[in-house]
Amino acid sequence: MISFKCDYAEGAHPEILRRLAETNFQQADGYGFDPYTESARRKILAACGCPDGEVYLLVGGTQTNATVIAALLHSTEGAVAVETGHIGVHEAGAVEYTGHKVLTIPSHDGKMDPAELEDYLRTFEADEARDHMVFPGLVYLSLPTEYGTVYTRAELLAIREVAHRHGLCLYVDGARLGYALASPAVDFTLADMKDLCDVFYIGGTKVGALCGEAVVFPKGAPKRFFTTVKQHGALVAKGRLLGVQFDTLFTDDLYGRISRNAIDRAQELIAVLNEKEIPFYMESPTNQQFVILENERIERLAAAGIFCEVWIIKDAAHKVVRFATSWATTSEQIRALAAAL
Repeated sequence: MISFKCDYAEGAHPEILRRLAETNFQQADGYGFDPYTESARRKILAACGCPDGEVYLLVGGTQTNATVIAALLHSTEGAVAVETGHIGVHEAGAVEYTGHKVLTIPSHDGKMDPAELEDYLRTFEADEARDHMVFPGLVYLSLPTEYGTVYTRAELLAIREVAHRHGLCLYVDGARLGYALASPAVDFTLADMKDLCDVFYIGGTKVGALCGEAVVFPKGAPKRFFTTVKQHGALVAKGRLLGVQFDTLFTDDLYGRISRNAIDRAQELIAVLNEKEIPFYMESPTNQQFVILENERIERLAAAGIFCEVWIIKDAAHKVVRFATSWATTSEQIRALAAAL
């Protein structure tokens, strides 16, 4: 079987497994108070260029989004996201379940338009019935988006400016941040993120780790954030599990190097799809590629042991499917897909 359904089908990078085994019998305090986690925090803050910031390691993406949003918002506030945003579509209502509505505005190839955000916030503020409504409290976006598209530095700055003008903060979901930063379409680095948003997380689950996400607060975390993490089931008792993984990912730029593999293989994938004259649903410069395939062709691929993710039913005979490359995808797997197609 070869799966292109997602970018977390494999386990973990071999160096992470080696380090986990190497440190397995070394005793350490729990809940992130271990030396591996402390080392990971220092390395992450150095890489982000914000030595006075704070880093927290949480167990997974859904828990991270629900926890960070809960910590940043008052009970009367919600998170503004595009209608295709991950928190509003693929997290089973986790943000709403923990008490905060997802407020949606239009999506453009997965992206938020700062002018539309401005219009939405101005319209809300002018509504005489606003005290009976959920107040927008923060702006949420993911990088890359659900469709693998990315923001430029100027676009992020424009969105942040709108958010700040209306008293909101900007939160960036970085589940696939490594793949965005490795894309030639992105004109900023990890060290620039502190200047482009108010809080973001660096995804590990989809970029070489067994599990885990690193939340970065460039100017310090909200009050009692550690306790909020525990309340939301995102705190790992054996915090060393996450600490060792992120300490390894941020040693010798392993995170960056394995992220680039996904982008290199995606370029090979794009070449194959173009060669086979398969129409793209939209263009993406990252590791997620969305194309239109006939139902019969999807079935034939599956019969050959090659799988992709069905995203949208386009019509009775066609579906929009996603092919995702990862830190572990090989050129041999791309060639096997080409042969099957």
